[in-house]
Amino acid sequence: MLTIILAALLSLPALAEEGGTYTNPVTKYSLPDPTVIKADDGYFYLYATEDTHNVPIYRSRDLVKWRYAGTAFTDQTRPMDFVPNGSIWAPDINYVGGQYVLYYSKSEWGKTWECGIGVAVSDRPNGGFHDAHKLFISSEVGIENCIDPCFIQDNGKNYLFWGSFHDIYGVELTEDGLAIQEGCKPQKIAGGLIEATMIVPHDGYYYLIGSAGTCCEGAKSTYRLVMARSKNLFGPYVDRNGRSAIGDNFSPLLNKSPEVYGPGHCSEFVTDDAGQTWVLYHGFQADNVEAGRVVYLDRVEWGSDGWPRIQGMRPSVEAEAPIFGTTGIDDVQAEADNKCMIRFVDGDSSSLGRYIRIDSPDDEPFSWRLFSLNGTMLMGGKATHTAIVDTTAVQKGIYTLSLTGKFGSQAEKLLIN
Repeated sequence: MLTIILAALLSLPALAEEGGTYTNPVTKYSLPDPTVIKADDGYFYLYATEDTHNVPIYRSRDLVKWRYAGTAFTDQTRPMDFVPNGSIWAPDINYVGGQYVLYYSKSEWGKTWECGIGVAVSDRPNGGFHDAHKLFISSEVGIENCIDPCFIQDNGKNYLFWGSFHDIYGVELTEDGLAIQEGCKPQKIAGGLIEATMIVPHDGYYYLIGSAGTCCEGAKSTYRLVMARSKNLFGPYVDRNGRSAIGDNFSPLLNKSPEVYGPGHCSEFVTDDAGQTWVLYHGFQADNVEAGRVVYLDRVEWGSDGWPRIQGMRPSVEAEAPIFGTTGIDDVQAEADNKCMIRFVDGDSSSLGRYIRIDSPDDEPFSWRLFSLNGTMLMGGKATHTAIVDTTAVQKGIYTLSLTGKFGSQAEKLLIN
């Protein structure tokens, strides 16, 4: 039976082609350390530290409405060649040499010499990553806490930067991006104040954006975005006052607000169809800290001095939305009550198995029923967030899966076993 994914989208603001407004956060689920890429299918794909096992993937047309799209790995393809008991943190998604290349950290909390960085590939953006292997671990390169990778292409060459509170380093990679270039040694570009490096080229400069403070203490988190810049990829990077980033001198970009604690670990910068620049990052909601590190979106403006800035240096609550020529969702869908929209995303041939998985990423309740082709109901149930339907006893044939959302919207999917 094909694995299917149901996304139940409730009470979302309408977003027109000409823009509109949105409210933060743009996800309700904990998706720390977001990284984003726009694929050839017109969707943005967001990957995050695995608070969802095997690295969650969400996708969006507009950077505002995000829907669950799968995981980067399965239990069978999950990287196990180093730190076998570790978690996968801070992925970084890229498109290199005709394939999607995912860099990731593998670590156990507090084991700063055993952690390291790996890489995996896929021919599609919504999962199927394979050939995962280690690039290096901290003890091998003599650099403590090697996590938080950031890939960048510059002048036809590939580079990887990384580091977490034990200085920031970079090194050249091979043409396919899957190994360190022979003979190349890591070079230090910044001190130990920051982690979560993101390097953004703009108008002749490279902007080194990092996160300082504590990331993961809820209301006590002191995480914030800071920055430095350089005319050269490997530095020297300096703050607004010309002081060296190697000496831990950075200028502020984004601080906490009464609504958001610990905003940081930003994504790549994204440009919309109107030429506006946007950035995603995580933070804790002051009124719902237990939800974890959810994702926020804000516009980045470029000052007359060339430096990026976010209005008020605080996360926005409501703001004008990005402008894209194509908005909305183009999957099979059903709408009712003007409140609930249900859509399906088919699995691929690799997802054949005994189970149907139904996901409602917004944690809203739904009911499901499985019918034979002649209309006989074979099984059914109710769930919140996720239902796993065991179809072991179902004979080969054609079936209909019927789903009903919280507000009565219904959708059906034809399945072949």
